[in-house]
Amino acid sequence: MIGQELPYLRRYARALTGSQTSGDRYAAATLETILVEPSIFDSAMSPRVALFHAFHMVWSTTGAPVAEPEADTLEARAQVHLRNLTKNTREALLLHTIEELSFAEIGQVMKIPPEEAEELVAIALREMENSVCGRIMVIEDESLIAMDIESIVTGMGHSVTGNARTRDAAVKLAQKERPDLILADIHLADDSSGIDAVNMILRELGDIPVIFITAYPDRLLTGERPEPAFLIPKPYTEEQVRSAVSQAMFFASTETLMN
Repeated sequence: MIGQELPYLRRYARALTGSQTSGDRYAAATLETILVEPSIFDSAMSPRVALFHAFHMVWSTTGAPVAEPEADTLEARAQVHLRNLTKNTREALLLHTIEELSFAEIGQVMKIPPEEAEELVAIALREMENSVCGRIMVIEDESLIAMDIESIVTGMGHSVTGNARTRDAAVKLAQKERPDLILADIHLADDSSGIDAVNMILRELGDIPVIFITAYPDRLLTGERPEPAFLIPKPYTEEQVRSAVSQAMFFASTETLMN
C-alpha cells in the first residue's frame, strides 16, 4: 500500500527541497518514523494522504528546508528567496499542483482547514512568480505544445530564447543564448533524447535549472538512477506549468537525469 505511493513522495520531497539527495533523505526518514511509530500513518486517510501527512510531521520538526549553503551557488541564492516566503505556502502549492491533491486533502496533510490551504496556494503563486524572471529555453518536438508552453511562460513575465525539436538543435540554441531555465520533453522529433540534450548543455554551460515533461512520469520515478527534482506529466495543465516554472526558477535546481 505504502510502496505504491513512494515514487510520488520522493517526487514531492525532491521538488520541496530542490535536491534528489535531500528529498530522498526526508522520504527515508518518513518511512523509518512510520516503522518506529506506526500511529503516524493515519489509516483513516487515503494511503497517499496518510503518507504525505506522516512526511509533514517529520518535515515540520526539522526546521529549515535544507542546510544553510556556504558558497555563492544557485542553491544559496534560492535560500535567500526561501526566507521571504510565507510559512507553508510552498508545501501547499506543490501538494496541489504537482501531486494534484484537493484543498481538503492538503488540509488533512497539513492539519489546516481547506480554505486555509487554498489561500496558501494563492499566496505562493503570487510570491514566487514575482520573485524571479528570466530567459527560458523550450525543448519540445510538438509545435502546438511548444507554442502553448511559450504562451504560458511569457504570460508569467519570462522571455523565451527559442524552441528546439532535436537534441543537436537544443545544444546549438543553448550555445547561442544561455538560458536561465530549460523546459524539456523526453522524446524528441528524430528519436533523440531530451535527457541527452540537457546533459550535454549542462556539461558545457554549467548550472541551469531544468524541468522535464513526459507522458510517462512513472517510468522516470523508479529510484534506480538519478531523477529530476522537477517533473510534470503530459497532458499538463497551465497551473502545473506555472507552478513548476516558478519552483524551478525560484529554487534553481540542477538535478537531472543521467543515462
